[in-house]
Amino acid sequence: MAEFFDALTDKHVAMISRQPVFFVATAAEGARINLSPKGYDCLRVLSPQRVAYLDLGGSGNETNAHLIADGRITLMFCNFEQPALILRIYGRGTPVLPWESGWDELAGHFTMLPGTRQIFDVAVESVQTSCGWGVPLMQLEAERPTLVKYHAQADPREWAGKFKRRRESIDGLPARPTDRYIAGAEGTVPD
Repeated sequence: MAEFFDALTDKHVAMISRQPVFFVATAAEGARINLSPKGYDCLRVLSPQRVAYLDLGGSGNETNAHLIADGRITLMFCNFEQPALILRIYGRGTPVLPWESGWDELAGHFTMLPGTRQIFDVAVESVQTSCGWGVPLMQLEAERPTLVKYHAQADPREWAGKFKRRRESIDGLPARPTDRYIAGAEGTVPD
């Protein structure tokens, strides 16, 4: 049955490190709930009360908008192998963009991927584990290279133009404009 913890334990961190996918949920008053799967090697446990994940450009920027409006975030990990377990991290998240204070410290924990646009810094408020007995047993075949390949081949000017227009969520909440991080390039604040 469910157990709650004030912070991540070593056992939790070990379980998280074995998961090839996790899920991120956010919401804001008057807006729909956003739930997104995340793959690649993009999550780091920075301490028992802090995690961060690398965010690549995709279909929208809902997490950014919701965190600006509300700040609440939930990350969920399911062990698709044995032993059965579900782990949720409840916390408060902050989007950190490449030109902002804190970027260098966070970015140092990751290998930058093509299409990286921000890092979400999450303060852990509580951790919940539950049985996971209803989660199927599955094995990872391979990561899909499509998103990273798309960003690696994209024309930077076209990409910047497309994403500069994404200044609000599906429900009209303001989102901070993001741009892809380019290793070695000077960070500038987009218009």
